[in-house]
Amino acid sequence: MLRFITAGESHGPALTAIIEGLPAGVSIDSEIINSELVRRQQGFGRGGRMLIEKDKAEIVSGVRFGQTLGSPLTLMITNRDWVNWQERMSQFGSPTGQPVTAPRPGHADLPGALKYRRQDIRDILERASARETAARVAGGAVCKQLLAAVGIRVASHIVNIGGVTAEVVPKGYEDIIANKVNSELGCIDAKAERKMKEAIFEAKEQGDSLGGIFEVVAYGVMPGLGSHVQWDRRLDTRLAGAMMSIQAIKGVEFGTGFDCANRLGSLVHDEIYYDSQKGYYRETNNAGGIEGGIANGEAIVIRAAMKPIPTLMKPLLSVDIVSKTPIKANTERSDVCAVTAAAVVGESMTAYILAEALLDKFGGDTMVEVKSRIAQYREYIQKGS
Repeated sequence: MLRFITAGESHGPALTAIIEGLPAGVSIDSEIINSELVRRQQGFGRGGRMLIEKDKAEIVSGVRFGQTLGSPLTLMITNRDWVNWQERMSQFGSPTGQPVTAPRPGHADLPGALKYRRQDIRDILERASARETAARVAGGAVCKQLLAAVGIRVASHIVNIGGVTAEVVPKGYEDIIANKVNSELGCIDAKAERKMKEAIFEAKEQGDSLGGIFEVVAYGVMPGLGSHVQWDRRLDTRLAGAMMSIQAIKGVEFGTGFDCANRLGSLVHDEIYYDSQKGYYRETNNAGGIEGGIANGEAIVIRAAMKPIPTLMKPLLSVDIVSKTPIKANTERSDVCAVTAAAVVGESMTAYILAEALLDKFGGDTMVEVKSRIAQYREYIQKGS
């Protein structure tokens, strides 16, 4: 069973990720991990923290001479800003500095402080911060390398920011990658991106923030991952939950998604064909690659809607949790728009769930076993019986 957890606070010494259950013999390239971390920090509309941190992951267990050992793999990302926060974030001693008592609407500040009975909201916001996703991206980069070894690739692109919608539809993995090369937002529609950037700039001038929608597509996923037999084994259940776990995500859809409610059934369901070379296939992909909780062999298409970041330079009204008096919400160094970064995190969470589902189905303590079983299965799938 593949398991993935993270630890660490936004301004603590470091973030860590532990992945348990990887088969031995997965080839790991640390440069790929670090390039993914760089991607997470990029994007038009990011804030000052990205100028401070230059994320780099150190592998401290589970890999020897570039291959996994089958033991837990641990990644650590040092927080450079820790040197400026040691007194305020010390593990021991007495608190220093002014406590945060003005919760931000839309953030974990108030419900977290109530749940854990904290008088300083920093005890909540440090872990609730999207800074935590750096550890997820590092772990997701490991899962991507496992998937790539068996022909599965994951990519993302931005389809909406602040109501500006991209009209260009990607033709495949290479198309997404090629058209994002010169994009500051990770959008493959250059015309739409210009308008998105204008919207972000306007929001910044107003001390506000913007959300949007990103799309993650997984290519090369064989049919059969996931299962219909129990609710928590359904692949779409697991992927949707993983997407909703990303900070500020408020909605998830697969394929045609919510638009299915506006269509006739004959315009929703993907007709099935068979070819001796392809095996079973479909000419449309309204289902987004998943039917009945099981991957059907088409590209898996997921879209996630991200709300505007709740930290505003023109803060909303709130209530002081100590005095109970009206107050302006707390402000922290933040982004105007982080949809581009969220898309990278979405890729990572998709890669983790697909790696988990892959190992659930094929098992194996080594990559030799995993690859052999997948090769046999793909042969069976192509024959269609």
